[in-house]
Amino acid sequence: MNHILEADGIQLEFKGRKILSGIYLKCETGKITGLLGRNGQGKSCLLHIIYGSIICESSVRIDQLLQRIRFRKPEKLLFLPQFNFIPKSLSLKRIFQDFELEYLNFQNLFPEFTGRYNASLIGMSGGERRLVELYIILKSQTQFAMLDEPFTHLNPLQIEKVKRLLLQEKCNKGILITDHMFKHVMDISDNLYILKDGQTYLTTGPGDIEKHGYAINY
Repeated sequence: MNHILEADGIQLEFKGRKILSGIYLKCETGKITGLLGRNGQGKSCLLHIIYGSIICESSVRIDQLLQRIRFRKPEKLLFLPQFNFIPKSLSLKRIFQDFELEYLNFQNLFPEFTGRYNASLIGMSGGERRLVELYIILKSQTQFAMLDEPFTHLNPLQIEKVKRLLLQEKCNKGILITDHMFKHVMDISDNLYILKDGQTYLTTGPGDIEKHGYAINY
């Protein structure tokens, strides 16, 4: 069954400055929806509002039903924030058991984790922690996954593996992604929005992308 996540009617101000006001965004299962925007445009704020961790005037719907306390509904929506959300004291064994995921599949995709099943996050680099958290979100049973800067701290080989994983997992859920490495987002997105001056613009081609400040020739 196809599911649709929609967000609109969002009004966010900070110290008298309007951050978000003309928002409409749609994410569908089976597709990757990209969100681009220059620094300070409010991309992370928008994702937190959709998730429900920032409260403001807004309408967030799944299959046309208004959603409240979204962060308490992991079967509907999961969120990878910019910061680490899994306590660093936990071991990989505990994490994969808690999320009911097979560690071997993760290890096969990222061989650098071979033999580290009992290791805790505290001894891992920022990129390694990012891979663990990203994989957990993408492989969990949920209708939608939102990813804020998923490529942070990853090396080029890891980024390419993650992009392939995203393309595989969109068959199981809808994915909303934003990252300052915008070319990677453009590579994998089925639909692409640009956030500019508090409003979202659905792009329909290269001209729209360039008009809003992104060079596409690479």
